[in-house]
Amino acid sequence: MEVIESGHPRSGRAGHRHAGTTWPQARAAAVRLAERARPAAPARVPLADAAGATLAEPLYALTGLPGHDAAAMDGYAVAGAGPWRITGRVLAGEGAPGPLRAGECVEIATGAPAPQGTEAVLPYEYADRDGDTVRGEAEPGRHVRRRGEDCAEGERVLPAGAAVTPAVLGLAAALGHDALSVRRPRVSVLVTGDELATSGRPAPGLVRDAVGPLLPGLTAWAGGAAEPVRYVPDTYAAMVDAVASCRAADVVVVCGASSAGPADHLRAALAELGAEIAVDGVAVRPGHPQLLGRLPRGGGRDAVVIGLPGNPYAALGAAVTLLVPVLRGLAGRPPAGVWRTAPLPESVRAHPADTRLVAVRLADGRAVPVGHDRPGVLWGAALADALAVVPPGWTPGDGEAELLPLPG
Repeated sequence: MEVIESGHPRSGRAGHRHAGTTWPQARAAAVRLAERARPAAPARVPLADAAGATLAEPLYALTGLPGHDAAAMDGYAVAGAGPWRITGRVLAGEGAPGPLRAGECVEIATGAPAPQGTEAVLPYEYADRDGDTVRGEAEPGRHVRRRGEDCAEGERVLPAGAAVTPAVLGLAAALGHDALSVRRPRVSVLVTGDELATSGRPAPGLVRDAVGPLLPGLTAWAGGAAEPVRYVPDTYAAMVDAVASCRAADVVVVCGASSAGPADHLRAALAELGAEIAVDGVAVRPGHPQLLGRLPRGGGRDAVVIGLPGNPYAALGAAVTLLVPVLRGLAGRPPAGVWRTAPLPESVRAHPADTRLVAVRLADGRAVPVGHDRPGVLWGAALADALAVVPPGWTPGDGEAELLPLPG
């Protein structure tokens, strides 16, 4: 894997100089790296534990929908031409009564199994009952759901790579499944910074960590599972030990050590551990100090390593750029296409050399900047529906901007 050297160079610590990859190239590199990496191992889990994961194999119908001929209305299941003689009653959850002969009917509830020979269900409001006799106009086939008419037994209903949404869980249950085979990449989250407080109001000289609470939810939204966040001291030895200890993770995310300051030890630690770097710095605002690489483990089980900036909004932008496409690939989901585009107001200004990620809210088909999007604060992101991608030198006459969705 080669270091991408396009973009404009940035200088860092003494003896270290690296290139800033363009934002589109960095995003594409994340997709490629995920495609080359071994996908996360599939696991069979109960439906209750599958939400947010990705189907590792197609979903098939173990039973038809509906599983039996059923009434679609409350009324009378009738056979032949009327009038009909009532021979019984059937409710949902009961077994079907014996077959109907011409001129017979049973009183029936919505969802109840229709007897063999049922030609239609005559709703109560269109029926005229006199004792055990029912009259009315029954249209053949009307208000009867036939076995398997919505989905046949054995039919493939979803492909491998589909996200397990709440609707997928409900569908799987209706099709007779109690468990699903899914992929969910495991993510180790390492947050660095001796200045960080993890609870309460920070004391003078400290700042409350915002990235640690942010990343697990973002990871789950993208199809991964984050291990408990670990906080790493700002020393080289601690960084090497922390990264090396992430043996079970498919992805290692390190926040706050990918810049070029005296406490940013991620690059040196990765070099000691034999990692190969694909992206070292991205020409984007916010979020220049991003890093993407592959950490060898032996046995073909390499991990993807992602370095994020320490500022919270910058970390979010970097995670959307690198982490989200990596997780999609390792989970077996197809690469995300363009979610949507929208025009931006003339007040949005492009940077001459870097891509800008602007927090926006959708309103009447337009993307409206919400403000409050300086690198160190998540206020704008909390108000936003998406991040608008503003390429270098963009002007409103260049067309609509691509929008990157944010977790809701």
